[in-house]
Amino acid sequence: MNRHRTALSVLLSAGALVAGVLTAATPSIAADAPTSFRPQQTQGFWTAERMRAATPLDVTAVPGAARTAVATSATPTAVAPTAAAPAASPTAFPQAGGAWTGGGAVVKTSGRVFFTMGSRTASCSGNSITSANGSTVMTAGHCVKYQGAWHTNWVFVPAYNNGSAPYGQWSATKTFATDQWAASEDMNMDVGLAVVAPLNGQTLSQAVGAQGVLFNGGYNKKMYSFGFPAAAPYDGTKLVYCSGNSGKDFLLTKDHSLGCNMTGGSSGGPWFQDFNEATGLGTQVSVNSFGYTFLPNRMYGPYLGNEAKAAYDKAQAS
Repeated sequence: MNRHRTALSVLLSAGALVAGVLTAATPSIAADAPTSFRPQQTQGFWTAERMRAATPLDVTAVPGAARTAVATSATPTAVAPTAAAPAASPTAFPQAGGAWTGGGAVVKTSGRVFFTMGSRTASCSGNSITSANGSTVMTAGHCVKYQGAWHTNWVFVPAYNNGSAPYGQWSATKTFATDQWAASEDMNMDVGLAVVAPLNGQTLSQAVGAQGVLFNGGYNKKMYSFGFPAAAPYDGTKLVYCSGNSGKDFLLTKDHSLGCNMTGGSSGGPWFQDFNEATGLGTQVSVNSFGYTFLPNRMYGPYLGNEAKAAYDKAQAS
């Protein structure tokens, strides 16, 4: 893992997909960069062995050299979940990081994301969310585009289980990011989405369900975060969760903050408020994004404001 020093001599690590370091090297990306992409897909590319071998990539983005202000006073916009789920046993709150054994809807709606970045194979996490097209996955912005390049061979594997895909591999027909992430990889806006093709005659939400989502929902909530961390001490084989009272980043972003020890590979995994441990249903309000090396066991996730809502609307209409 490469380590770099920022202009403030502050080291940042990516606590999600990010096993590397966030640096002060501003990406050279055009301001009018497209905010969506149709990724190339290679039939049969993601074998069980290739999925197991996919590794977290090292992120070298800066948390917004010219950061976008996040409006937090806008009217909340909520999208309800698609369906309920069978009851499950409750688990602990708070939780700094552990395997999710409660069952419920989150086991099926969340999954691993796999893609190629140049010659590399890499992994993230994602979640099926309710949408007009029934085929939308929410993840982190750097899980669809990084350093000016969109990822290819992008697939979502809900309920991933150590190389197996019990509900299939869902190939992206188009991936999206917030305008601010596409233009300058602003860490405040590290939100990505993917529209996936139907599989076996079903949309994604018909096959696995979909969680609700809330935009402009405010800060300081009880949160649950989920993902498939693949860097030590985790190995990407299990759905892991954290829970606790969230706060707000007081350093370089306007992100949510949550005590959590998830590692590389969990980027893009969902954050829920109003999460029901018995049903596994919640309202998604963020995604795993990054962490600071000098503040271990703490995860940060972007605030879903008007910018994220605009990206979501583009994706669900696609």
